[in-house]
Amino acid sequence: MRPRLADFTNNPNAVPAPVHDAFAAMREPNYRFFAFAFVASSMGLQMLSTAIGWEIYHRTGSALILGATGLARALPVIALTLPAGTIVDRGNRQRILSVTQIGFALVALGMSLSSYFEAPIWTFFALLLISGCVRSFNAPSRGALLPSLMSPERFENAIAWQSGFFQFAAVAGPMIAGIVIAQAGGTWMVYLATSVLCTGAGIAALFLKPRPVQRKNAPPRLADMFQGAEHIWREKTILGALTLDLLAVLFGGATALLPVYASEILHCGPIGLGALRAAPYVGAFLMAIWLAARPSFGHAGRALLWSVAIFGVCMIVFGWSTSLWLSLAALAVSGAVDNVSVVIRHVLVQTRTPDELRGRATAVNSVFIECSNEIGAFESGAVASWIGPVGSVVSGGFGTLAVVAFIALAFPALRRMKRLQETKEDVRHAEVEEEEHRGLGAEG
Repeated sequence: MRPRLADFTNNPNAVPAPVHDAFAAMREPNYRFFAFAFVASSMGLQMLSTAIGWEIYHRTGSALILGATGLARALPVIALTLPAGTIVDRGNRQRILSVTQIGFALVALGMSLSSYFEAPIWTFFALLLISGCVRSFNAPSRGALLPSLMSPERFENAIAWQSGFFQFAAVAGPMIAGIVIAQAGGTWMVYLATSVLCTGAGIAALFLKPRPVQRKNAPPRLADMFQGAEHIWREKTILGALTLDLLAVLFGGATALLPVYASEILHCGPIGLGALRAAPYVGAFLMAIWLAARPSFGHAGRALLWSVAIFGVCMIVFGWSTSLWLSLAALAVSGAVDNVSVVIRHVLVQTRTPDELRGRATAVNSVFIECSNEIGAFESGAVASWIGPVGSVVSGGFGTLAVVAFIALAFPALRRMKRLQETKEDVRHAEVEEEEHRGLGAEG
């Protein structure tokens, strides 16, 4: 809390609280290069996701097959997460990041050719499997590299900015993709644009200048692959945050069914689909600006739990809505509160993990993300094929609320967490408060 004027009057030796610098991360030249590569890649991949969803549903008319696209992207990430994280921690993270971007560019080029020549649907699923293999190395290399690009005190601000850049790309990407599909009458141009953007990101990554990473010279062991998972298991705040996101998005996500809503419920076409996909990121982008401009969270655990609960309510509203504007509003609010969860999770994983384990810990984190987003997409499609899209989304929203209650009880360390970068004194103080609260409850 900032001192008042009266504090200085009574105590002339009082030191004023430092002014929060909203642009702290952007003053780092390294981070500006990183941000350019990140925006280019994110925008391209968002365009690709929009186009692949539209093409698959337009050609098959099946919500189940549409949901299977998420499964195709997630399975390689789950299968390769442990070796990928180990390779990232032992290899050149910058070079791996650059190579993965070129890999995305080649996959997008293949999709462009497949779409232009109307290749069989299985061709797209084969390319999605390849993109999943690339993703298994991309997220750990990017996440592990970022802390070595800037000073530690600017890292939380960098995560807020990175989240904002992602939201900007996620807003622009689907909107551009929807317009291009509507104007061109096909998706091949969207895939080609993705290929160009990812190529630019791969080149930009080569200009980064990270600090050297201290690595052990011991020969690799099979047990090394599990150290990231073991670290997350010991850090209950990280484990609780990741489990919360996994279960909430697994049940409550509606992204995979947006093509169904655009075609059959809201009747808004490909441009409307682009707006629906962009809406959550509009809310998240505005939230990211606010998070970058404010100091660190004072009660991060409570903020995380409330944000996910509001996300569940938004999914219930969206599921029942038959109005495009109400649907857009519900998705925008869901994106805003989800961004609170994103920032808290990423800061926890990166700041509470030793540098030599960041690749493996980030790889495990990516499995949680892929399971929630991509397998959640398959779950949504499967449930929608059984009880319809509205039933799938609404039941998922109620499931998210149940998940929040479960996590709040199962992970008390997460619930009472205050600052994201806690000291041991902070943890002891929170435990004392918890015991006092229980004592008062027993007396009552």
